Amino acid sequence: MSETVNTNTSQPDFTLDDAEWRRRLTPDEYRVLRKAGTERPFTGEYNETKTEGVYRCRGCGAELFRSDGKFESDCGWPSFYSPLAGDSIIERVDDSLGMRRVEVLCATCHGHLGHVFEGEGYPTPTDLRYCINSLSLTLEPKKD
Repeated sequence: MSETVNTNTSQPDFTLDDAEWRRRLTPDEYRVLRKAGTERPFTGEYNETKTEGVYRCRGCGAELFRSDGKFESDCGWPSFYSPLAGDSIIERVDDSLGMRRVEVLCATCHGHLGHVFEGEGYPTPTDLRYCINSLSLTLEPKKD
């Protein structure tokens, strides 16, 4: 993972001014998506959700993750072992809080989603845990 960290510094495809972001999002959604905040663990609406479907960015609606890539990590946030194929996310080094982590952003609007961790020993195909804030996501349930 650290070898493939995307250092994409391009401008997002979907942009709004700060006032419009504040109108569009709740204060908590704004704090997470636009200011790289974090929701409290075990409080997010998708932490324990088992509904099949597609997880989209709450800021712009871009498809980010599928429910078949979600797994139980017991970390307090929704966890996925892989984003959708393609360039749906950006990963960048985050040295805040006195430690090195890898931040995950929506590639379309550059909204903060969470962080990705590797080597934690979860029995998943990628050995990655995309630890994502529920406030950054909306779930589009699978249609029958």
